[in-house]
Amino acid sequence: MAKGMREIKRQIKSVQNTKQITKAMEMVAASKLRRAQVAAEAARPYADKLKEVVGSIAAGSKGVKHPMLQTREVKKTGYLVVTSDRGLAGGYNSNVLRRVMQEIRENHSSPNEYAIFVIGSKGRDYFRNRSMAIVNEVVGLSDSPSFSDIKAVAASAVKNFENGSYDKLYLVYNKFVNAITQEPTVKQLLPLADMGGAAVSNYEYEPSPEGVLEVLLPKYAETLIYSAVLEGKASEFGARMTAMSSATKNATKMISTLTLVYNRARQAAITQEISEIVAGANAQG
Repeated sequence: MAKGMREIKRQIKSVQNTKQITKAMEMVAASKLRRAQVAAEAARPYADKLKEVVGSIAAGSKGVKHPMLQTREVKKTGYLVVTSDRGLAGGYNSNVLRRVMQEIRENHSSPNEYAIFVIGSKGRDYFRNRSMAIVNEVVGLSDSPSFSDIKAVAASAVKNFENGSYDKLYLVYNKFVNAITQEPTVKQLLPLADMGGAAVSNYEYEPSPEGVLEVLLPKYAETLIYSAVLEGKASEFGARMTAMSSATKNATKMISTLTLVYNRARQAAITQEISEIVAGANAQG
């Protein structure tokens, strides 16, 4: 009995230590979430204004031709997938990876029909384990990534569309709704088919509207990718905070259950000792 009680006490101590860790991770994630959320929200007005300017130029320039604006027959599709470098974030990574695999299974019959770009080691390892080729990758992002951190993969994804390596490019990421909710999202990045519907503004451009578009269109697409990365970071910390909160609550319940078992075992041991003492006294009498 004493051996069993010692084992229960060890279990209680182990779960208490785990609870301390998950509680600390929950608090760290909550702190990082606030910063990530501010960064994600701050990026939106810039992307919106850039879209307004690009759309205005495209709408006001008759006959403007640029590969990023033109729809063409889809022979191959690119997917840029945003994941995290670390786990312990609930379904954050599995949900977005399941979403992109669903897209691939439903729309492609051969690996020759799609190309994969990936941000985050969880996504990289997932595709590698399935022997799926990765065109370009970025791993080891900081908790507050800068544009320069993802510039290479963003520029590569955009350039490969421009040169005709594929005919559509999708962003696959977790859209941040709130700390509890993150939506796996598939968003068409290229071609920018909706640019023509913007209002026309009376600007003068040097050297020409087409020349400005040549510079702004790739930057706009790269900005959308960066914005998705920031949304992904906020989603990651929200998912991790929720997961660690759930783990902490489960640990609390487990400690209560084990404590109850321990107290019952202790009570049974005391009762047995009393019974043995009484039996011994009766035997002597």
